[in-house]
Amino acid sequence: MSVQNAVNVEANSAAIVKGDRVALARGITLVESNAPDHFKQAQELIRRLLPHSGKAIRVGITGVPGAGKSTFIEALGIYLIEQGKRVAVLAVDPSSSMSGGSILGDKTRMEALARHPSAFIRPSPSGGELGGVTRKTRESIVLCEAAGYDVILVETMGVGQSETEVRSMVDFFLLLQIAGAGDELQGIKKGVIEMADAIAVNKADGANSAAAARARSEIRMALHYLNSGINNWQPPVLICSALENRGIVEIWQVILDYIAHQKKNGVFLKIRREQEIHWLHQTVNKRLLQLILENPRIAPVIKDCEEQVRQGRQTVTGAAMTLIEKIQREMEI
Repeated sequence: MSVQNAVNVEANSAAIVKGDRVALARGITLVESNAPDHFKQAQELIRRLLPHSGKAIRVGITGVPGAGKSTFIEALGIYLIEQGKRVAVLAVDPSSSMSGGSILGDKTRMEALARHPSAFIRPSPSGGELGGVTRKTRESIVLCEAAGYDVILVETMGVGQSETEVRSMVDFFLLLQIAGAGDELQGIKKGVIEMADAIAVNKADGANSAAAARARSEIRMALHYLNSGINNWQPPVLICSALENRGIVEIWQVILDYIAHQKKNGVFLKIRREQEIHWLHQTVNKRLLQLILENPRIAPVIKDCEEQVRQGRQTVTGAAMTLIEKIQREMEI
């Protein structure tokens, strides 16, 4: 890293700690960059900011498309700001699997929240990653916490993919549901329900109020059969209307109760440390795979294995074992 770059990182980190939103946006852009020369700068920035992080409440929010996630997040964010909190929203937009483009419309959908000086909204393309969580979301959380944000809300696209990654980086995982769309557990896998710390049936307003009440009863029944209670916590099922600002206060209280419950049981910090270990393993696995794919001696073997599988001359498992044996020989594992 050049001296000039080091000065820039130092100045940017100092500005982030002072709560400069422009510096924060610049820092997240650096973290999200795939340019090799930006990697060391980003890691140095994170290293400087790490001691200032860790004090925020991290909440993951997911749900089927149309569940009103953005409207809910805006309502919750404005309520929290009224309570004296600073709120950061990391909204992960769906990227096109073909073009790599993304919609990035969250600032438009959360217009009132985006205008508030105590809020920071950062839409980021998912890059096609499973579950809609960008590979840099964890680092972005560190930067937002260092900038003094008290609550970090991570919104995922919620298209029925695995939401394991968002669960592994937040303190509380909220699943938003809607009523009146057929099966009340539509598009939501059993595993996602089991990961939820609470479920909220949104859009419980007008003619949809009765349907929302029925949906809550059905979801409660499903939770009973799934036996999803962990650490003596039974996920509550609530009703809310983000449009009418009803139920928002109750949901926030549930989040606070859950955090207090985890701290009382002595598992809050333990879970955060385990999340960091998961982050470590995930980073190593991803980098090792990249090194393997870029190795000029292994690349031809990969292509040969792919072609054998494509032509039906080799089973997937057999081709995989051939590839693994080649990797072991080349890397002397």
